[in-house]
Parts: sequence; structure tokens; C-alpha cells
Amino acid sequence: MSHTASPANRQPANELAGHIVLFAPLTGPAVLLADVPDPVFSGGMFGDGIAVDPLEGKLVAPCDGVITHIARTGHAVTIVTAEGAEVLLHIGIDTVALNGKGFAPMIESGAQVRAGDVLIEFDQDIIARAAPSLVSVIAIANSEAFEIVERTSNAGKLKAGETQLLVLRARTAAAAQAAREASAVTDEARRQVTLTHAGGLHARPAARVREAARGFDARVEVRYAGRKAPVESVVGLLGLGAGEGTTVEIVGLGAQAAAAVEAVANELTREAHGENEEKPARQSSPAPQAAGSAGIGAVSNATMLVPNTVAGVCAAPGVAVGKLVRWDDAEIVPPQQADGTPASESRRLDKAIAAVDAELNTTVRDASQRGAVGAAGIFTVHRVLLEDPTLVDAARDLISLGKSAGFAWREAIRSQIAILSNVDDALLAERAADLRDISKRVLRALGYANTAARALPDEAVLAADEFTPSDLASLDRTRVTALVMARGGATSHAAIIARQLGLPALVAMGDALHRIAEESQVIVDATNGRLEYAPSPRDVERARNECRRLAGVRETNRRASHQVAATRDGHGVEVASNIATLDDAKTAVDNGADAIGLLRTELLFIHRQSAPSVDEHRQSYQAIVDALAGRTAIIRTLDVGADKEVDYLTLPPEPNPALGLRGIRLAQVRPDLLDDQLRGLLAVQPVNAVRILLPMVTDAGELVRVRRRIDELAREARRSAPVEVGVMIEVPSAALLADQLAQHADFLSIGTNDLTQYTLAMDRCQPELAAQADGLHPAVLRLVDATVRGARKHGKWVGVCGALAGDPLAVPLLVGLGVTELSVDPVSVPAIKARVRNLDYQQCRQRAQDALTLDSAQAVRTASRQHWPLD
Repeated sequence: MSHTASPANRQPANELAGHIVLFAPLTGPAVLLADVPDPVFSGGMFGDGIAVDPLEGKLVAPCDGVITHIARTGHAVTIVTAEGAEVLLHIGIDTVALNGKGFAPMIESGAQVRAGDVLIEFDQDIIARAAPSLVSVIAIANSEAFEIVERTSNAGKLKAGETQLLVLRARTAAAAQAAREASAVTDEARRQVTLTHAGGLHARPAARVREAARGFDARVEVRYAGRKAPVESVVGLLGLGAGEGTTVEIVGLGAQAAAAVEAVANELTREAHGENEEKPARQSSPAPQAAGSAGIGAVSNATMLVPNTVAGVCAAPGVAVGKLVRWDDAEIVPPQQADGTPASESRRLDKAIAAVDAELNTTVRDASQRGAVGAAGIFTVHRVLLEDPTLVDAARDLISLGKSAGFAWREAIRSQIAILSNVDDALLAERAADLRDISKRVLRALGYANTAARALPDEAVLAADEFTPSDLASLDRTRVTALVMARGGATSHAAIIARQLGLPALVAMGDALHRIAEESQVIVDATNGRLEYAPSPRDVERARNECRRLAGVRETNRRASHQVAATRDGHGVEVASNIATLDDAKTAVDNGADAIGLLRTELLFIHRQSAPSVDEHRQSYQAIVDALAGRTAIIRTLDVGADKEVDYLTLPPEPNPALGLRGIRLAQVRPDLLDDQLRGLLAVQPVNAVRILLPMVTDAGELVRVRRRIDELAREARRSAPVEVGVMIEVPSAALLADQLAQHADFLSIGTNDLTQYTLAMDRCQPELAAQADGLHPAVLRLVDATVRGARKHGKWVGVCGALAGDPLAVPLLVGLGVTELSVDPVSVPAIKARVRNLDYQQCRQRAQDALTLDSAQAVRTASRQHWPLD
């Protein structure tokens, strides 16, 4: 243990054996590291520690040791203890700019000092006038080797050389030795980059940046607009408010600074796809529409409002009637002062965080297995935020000052929410809701609770400033008819989950929502972006009649859903279902699906840490086939890349993943993955229950090579029955070469989502383009027509498994173009079957050819609506 300055202040030897005691080097009040007005220090860039707001102009040694470095300008000094702890003492903020003015070092580099020796004298007045702050930092520069196990409990006035400030403990002997041998010379690297991620430096890019820097012997920070944040802190990076197209500076310090900065720069400039839930919500963007309600690409118009009406942005479509109930939880208020020691409170916090992390991990896994990829992504981000050092270290600082674990955690979260809320970016403000969510989770894990669960009335329309994902996970769905929020956006996490729950939802309604009285009767018309309060009895009855009418139509369709779908003149159309899980398969059967037109196998395995084995493939597919009661299943091979990433597959960085290693192209670099999947598929019984579908095929050569491999594996498995193999038509080249593909394929299945994207050169994950990226564009319809004509030359059938198959305005045109299978979401099967039964096939054929001559998607939609009005 290092010698101390005052024998009277020493603790009993049995309490401090093996520890290093540091005394206050300055006189004045203690300041938490998180409150230091410089992100380099507050974010832990120079290690863990504490700060002092000096009242006297004298810096003394906090312990015995050797002066290994003194700044040329005299504002900072480093002491190394006999045990190897490196203690950085830094007077004021940005005082290097004073170029030594006001500082008088009293020692030289290499000097041996004793605790209490004067190191630097400084003129407080001069420094206070010239520097941003006098707050001075005491940081453990090699915190990876030494941890702080106790901080001063005296938050008032510290006395230089007398008040015990910190107690350190070596993490491991090896780490301490490495710290002693570390060079005093620190390499530095800098680089400026322009952010290319849609939405800028939001949660997922920030998390990836942190991972990119992990493992390098360097400390890296990102600087923007006068602010700084260490890459270890996702919250700190979000707080920079750096949007898409802005230029940031990356600064690294350490032996591997150059490599670390390069890795971070590569991550910041890598194109990001499939993160639409991270994009900021804008009222000018088209509100999400349900396929089959207003039509894909349709935009609602809520600008014309009647009295007693509040406008909002549609987050999930639908109509509901009910009583307004304010859901905002009563605040959880933990006690400020701790009952136990700082060490015991820290252990409580660690245990609670670990419990919440395990709970979130389970939630992510369960959501992935259900195919709820959006929800899985949301809670994955929550896990990243949960371990953020900015939050954890700030909480520990408060605990060290005698605060309870719950109070410390809540205050740490509040501080970061305040930072994000002040950033002028709707996306980052939405991330504050995620912080509130993990705040609640940890406080509950600590044993604190708010008021008992509220008893909801029937037909409750829940209102809140903004819902968190865990709020929605606990709702009594039988009593809730709609959700309305003052804040948030149509792409927020709450909006995503509301759509999955099938609840009509409005967001961004503003403070006007709070002025509506509790328990007021309201009508929510989310599809058209408005809420009506204090409606007349006639308006309420009209809304209820519409709800009953739609429910009646759904019930009628459901009862007829197990019958075949054929037009009035006898032309049969198979209505199949797109699924991702076993539960989806059961729902599809219940809703009368004739078959499974698309099983997205990547969603079964997307969040695994390792690739599935052959037998795991077989078991997953066999369970689904068994649930289909004799129906066939078209199973698509692994389709990853672009907007779908898997943890066990590290693909090389691509400037545009949508045009890179996607679908069947993946077999070029990882043929083992495809072989294992094909072996699993070929083992499913009965042998004729499964058809294999190959994604992202661009020409016949690719198909022939994979089909040859399928035949080889079938012979290896001693399978004599033929294997039906189909091709996804997702790129224009495949549509234009459909006749060549049909020579070697048993069927063709059109993926209209990607086909539209590649035909119109519009990212289908871009909200601003949602209205224009319409599958009913004549160019897309002409490619559908070309595909059907090419397949007919060889007697092959064509299906559509993209979103267009579930659009009622598109169904007559697809049938008229000769598509014989429509594969839709399980719940949409009854309505699409009913739509087919009301058509005349010969009329559909003529009208479809007419549609090919129109000049826009809007013109096609208008014509379809005139010929085949929606119910």
C-alpha cells in the first residue's frame, strides 16, 4: 500500500491490505466524473476517477510515487505508484491553451514524491478568466489494470493531503505489470469522415463503431460541432447529434491508434441497409399503410380537420372507439440514500443489470423465433444501451457518494435523456424512450415498483407521451382498442410493435393530446391520421357501424376461407401464405391457405450465434410440414445480406449490400451453408411435401449450377423422387430471361418488393420514397407480364410472393396477367380469396393489358379502383 500523508487518516490495515489509497490533491468540493464539463474526461477517455472544484491554488501529491510526466505547459502531471497505478492530475478544462500562463510546477519529471508534497502552484484568477472551467480531474490512466473500489463519501469540501479520496485495487497482477511497463509516449491518429448511414450516427451505427474499436490498444473518440464522445459510449455518440452527411473527426490515442481510427472510420462510412426503424419520423413522409386497406404506396391525407379533432401521424392503420386512458406510469422513486455500503450497492446494481440483460437476451431470441425481426432488433439495441459505460460509470460515481443503486441508476439515465432531448433530431429524441425503458427495467429488477397495474376499462384508448416497448409487451390486448402518443414517430420502436400487435396507433400528436380530458370518449381513425374527441352520438354510432361492418366482412371471409378461390367464370387461383415460423404455419392453415408459397428460412436462424446443423435444418422444416396437414411448402434457401444480417456469418464490407452478396450468390463464398440447408430440405418427409426456391438468381447459369448440386445431394441421400426447384424473380434480368430460366426451373415466383426496388432504383426501406416505390408501376407490371410469357413457353406456372400479392387493387391485374398463385400473409388469406371470387377472368385479362399502357402507378391504381371497387 502506498504511504499516506496523514497517519491520523489511515484506515485499519486489515481493511486496506493490498489496496492503494489516494488522498485529495486539491482543496474544494468533489465533482462526479460524469459532471465534468468535457466529454473526454466525463466519458472516461482518460480512465475512471473523480474531480475537484479547487478553492486553493495548490496541487499536492495524492500518494507516494514517481513523476513520470509533467505537461510542458504545467497544467497536468502523472504519478505512478509503486504498484504501477498511473494517476493523472489535470488542472482545469482546456488549460493547455494557456500555454503555461498561471501555472508554476514545483517538481520535475522523474522526481520521487511523498503524499502531500506540493506539485504545482497555480493562479486561480488567471485560469478562471481564460479557461472554460477550473474543475480539475484525478483519473486512473490505466483503469484496465486498476479499479476504484471506494470513492470519498465527503461530497462537500475536501482538504488537500488529508481527505481520503479514492481507494484502488489491482485487477490482476499481470495487468498491473503491463501498466508499469507501458510506455509514457502515446501515439495519436486523426481522421475526418463524412457519415453515410441513413439517419446519421444513430443507435446501430454507434453500437457497431464501439465494436469496431474493441480490442485495439487505443482510446478513440468522435468529435463533432464542438462536442466529443468516446466510442465506448453509445449514448455519448448519440448525444453528438451528428446526422447523415455531416463530417466528424475521429481521434485516437495509444499504441494502435492508427489502426483503431481506421476501423472506426470504415464503420462510419459503411452503407447501412435495413435500418428503417432507426430513421427519423417526419410528418412529410407518407404514413404507413396496411397492404390491402388503402393500397400499397397510398398516402393518407389528414390536413382537413373538423372541430374537436387532433391530427397525428399514422403509425398503425385502423379505426377504433373507446375511452381515453392515460397510460404514463407513475414514476418509480427509489430512496436517495443507500442502506448499505457503496460496495454492496454496486453489487446490487451489477446483479440487476445482469438480470435485465438476460431477460432481454431471452426476449430477442423469442422474437427472432417468432419471426418478429423488428422487435428483436429493438431489444438488441436495448442490450447495447444497458452496458454503456457512460451510464454505468455515472451511476457508480453517485453510489460512491452514498446514493442508493436505484437512485444512482435513475439519475444517470435522466442525465443522458436530457442530452439526447436537447439534440435537434427526431430520431435521437426517440432513443430517449429506449433509455426510459431500460431505466424502468433495471429499477424493477432492483425491487422497486410503481403503482399496481391499472385496471383498464373495456375499449381503452391508451394515451402517453410515448410508449416504450416494454409498456406494449405488457398490455391487456383484450381491453385495448388503440394507442395514441404525443411524441414519437411512425418509425419509432413503439410504432413497430403497435403494428405487430394489430393496434391502430397515432404518433406525433403534440401537446394537444394532453389537453383531452381523461376518460373522454374518442374515435381514432389512424388510417387517416386523426383522433376525434367528444364526438356526437351519431359519429360514435357511425364509427361502430364501420367497425361492425369490417368485422362482419372478416368473419364471412374467414368462414369461406377453406374453399378454393376461383373467379366467377371458373378460373382457379391458388392462395398460399408467406411464413417465417411454425406458429405462422398454423395460422396459415387456420385461415385457409392452400399451401405455403414462401418460407423465409433465414428468419428461423437469424439471431443464432452459429450456423444450424443439417439436422437442425431438417427438424425445423419437418415440424412446419407436419403442421400443414398435407399441404405443400415452398421453402426458400438462405437469403441474407442487404436488410438481413446473421450473427454467425461475417460478410465482407460492401458499399451497397443490396447489390452485393445476396441470396444464391452467397453460395459462391460459403457453399457449406447452402449444402447443409439442402441436405436438411432433402431429408423432409414425405418427399413431395417440399419445393425448393432459390433467391436472387440473375441468369440460367446460376440456376443450372445449383440445380446440379441439388441433384448430387439427392443421389447422396439415395432419393429417387424428383425435386421441384423454383426461381425467385427479383431482378429485371431474371424477368427478361424468364424463358431461359423456365427451361431448367419447375416454377417461377415473383418477389415484387425487390423487383420494384431494382426496377425503379428506389430503396424500399426509404420512407420518403414509399409512395413512389409502388409495385403497380407499369414498368414492374411489364416485367410480371414478361415473366408469365416466358414461363408459358415451357409450360411452367408463375406465382407472386411479394407484398403486391396481398394488395386488393393489384390482385385483379396479377390474375389477368396470368399469375396462378398468390402468396400473402396468413391473416390476409381469407380476404384475398374473397377478392378472387368476385372477379371475371376474361375482364381481368383485358384490363391488365390496358394497364400496361398507362404512364404511372397512380394511373394504374385509379383504373383498378374504378374497375374493381374496394369493399
